[in-house]
Amino acid sequence: MSKNLTPRYIVIGLVLAWALITLWPSVKYQMLSFDEKEEMRELGTLETLENDIIKQGLDLKGGIYIVLEVDLPTLISTLAINKDAKFERTIAEVRNSLKENTQQDFFTVFANSVSNNSLRLPRYYDVDYGAKPDDILLSLKEQADDAINRVLEILQNRVDQFGVSEPTIQKQGNRRIIVELAGIQDSDRARSLLQSTAQLEFCLVKSPEVTNDILSQIDNLVKGNEQLESLVASINEDYESEDDNELGVSDDKTVSISELFGEDAETSTDSSDTSVVVDQNIFQERPFSSLLRALGNNIAVPEKNLYTVKKIINKQEVQDKLALGNGQFLFAPDAENFSTNEGIDEKLVYMYYLEKDADLTGGVIEEANATIGGQGSSAMGQSIVLLDMNSEGARTWSRITGANIGRQIAIVLDKKVHMAPSIRTKISDGGTMIEGFADMDEAKDIAIVLRAGALPAPVDIIEERIVGPSLGADSVKRGTNSVLLGLGLIIIFMFIYYKLSGSIANFALIWNILLVLSVLASLGATLTLPGIAALILTVGMSIDANVIIFERIREELRKGKSVRAAIDGGYNRALTTIVDANVTTLIAALVLYQFGTGPIKGFATVLFWGIVISMFTAIFVTRTIFNSFIDRKGLKKLSI
Repeated sequence: MSKNLTPRYIVIGLVLAWALITLWPSVKYQMLSFDEKEEMRELGTLETLENDIIKQGLDLKGGIYIVLEVDLPTLISTLAINKDAKFERTIAEVRNSLKENTQQDFFTVFANSVSNNSLRLPRYYDVDYGAKPDDILLSLKEQADDAINRVLEILQNRVDQFGVSEPTIQKQGNRRIIVELAGIQDSDRARSLLQSTAQLEFCLVKSPEVTNDILSQIDNLVKGNEQLESLVASINEDYESEDDNELGVSDDKTVSISELFGEDAETSTDSSDTSVVVDQNIFQERPFSSLLRALGNNIAVPEKNLYTVKKIINKQEVQDKLALGNGQFLFAPDAENFSTNEGIDEKLVYMYYLEKDADLTGGVIEEANATIGGQGSSAMGQSIVLLDMNSEGARTWSRITGANIGRQIAIVLDKKVHMAPSIRTKISDGGTMIEGFADMDEAKDIAIVLRAGALPAPVDIIEERIVGPSLGADSVKRGTNSVLLGLGLIIIFMFIYYKLSGSIANFALIWNILLVLSVLASLGATLTLPGIAALILTVGMSIDANVIIFERIREELRKGKSVRAAIDGGYNRALTTIVDANVTTLIAALVLYQFGTGPIKGFATVLFWGIVISMFTAIFVTRTIFNSFIDRKGLKKLSI
């Protein structure tokens, strides 16, 4: 072995060893059967292996493609400190205009609506936003930009904790966000994870006396409804109602929603059933309360009545009453089965009358973990989320629980009451728990969104596509076949046209592909269909460098030079041309990576590393092989 080639052999050996070690996890993963993967998943070792393999993009592995739109009208409305009917009408106009033409700029539409409605913005926004309309609009735009950037960051944190490998989350325009989750097929869970605003609030439950009072006030408002009065007369003219102060369950009657509100049942999109169940015993005197059920000190709504109850609560006159009492009605997330005294099963949804202003919010949450309730707890065997608060939250929580012993406090997440336990003692350590989840997956997802933080503005899903794993597998098969076909044709051509020298170039070409895949695996980059296209392009450019070198060597041999002199001359003359061509391609790849998104970035990544590695294999590796043959055999004639 020639001493001057020893460093080259060492470099090539180290690179080859690194490539094989880096690619082994990907090879091992592909060799695993489905059952073996599931077994490793249970042992917790599959995730470690998946972290070291070549990641596959949405188009190869299948998954979910979602386009989210940040609800800027709601954000701008939330930022206002004063609101009236004129302001709400302006926001509604902006929302409707954006629905008609989604390409419009939000603040252009908002500014036009403000001008058309003669809305004086300083009346509605704090002085910190500015004293002039233009200053306020500029401040609101800055707030919106900041909110979108925070949404991006929070979604990234949620998805990272969800365990998706190489998700794509990027901004599109001024209010849309594209999310690609490769390998995820549970669209409902992904949708819930992305859309949940994670607004956690702790609100005190109003006392039973205050709750009964507001229900009586709503009953009186509803009794003034002519449609309901005529309905009362038609139900049972001879029926004498009982003046009962408690909500009872007796003598239920089914009534259609169209009878209650005089509307077409088809407009009741929030309910699959267009009828309600009322308690005739109290319907005439307390029509709203007749739609409810008493469960001890709590109130529940039959699932069939939920649409009607919400419709009544959302009436403006009822909202005005709630505002005077600084209260709000919120519901449990799901219905529960209960048996009546007559042995009839009924699905009921808990309804709570709460303080309007939250005593504590989720901003103080420091840690949230999903687990199973232990022995001795009220949630034994159920999925729960344990919360730990920061020092400020712990102090506030201690003050709230200490001052309200015996009262119920509702734990509200995204305006749904997950539980409303009674405060038995002062809690000083800042710890609490949330129960009422359907399963452990839901508890884990809630823990994720609480740790990642609440979204500053709601987001709506405006487009959703699911790429099935079979389609992804078909893409992988087609992509692999295209690479193999192109590689095979090039190998045959090089062997026929350049003979033994062509075989050396073919060896370098195969090694080039292996090294590119090794780099992708080590960087944790994602291979997509555009990436496969870049890999095929790299194959062509890699062999192009060898073609240039071989043609230069042929020219040197025609001049009568020796094999060694021809090889030296060929490589030296070709080097400048190869470097120039590849450097310009590298610059193009860097520009694509910097300014491109999604698939374009994937293409640029593979192209960049493919070009870098092709220069190493085409120039360094093949030159070392040629020098080895010359030193060992003293070649007088070159097969080229």
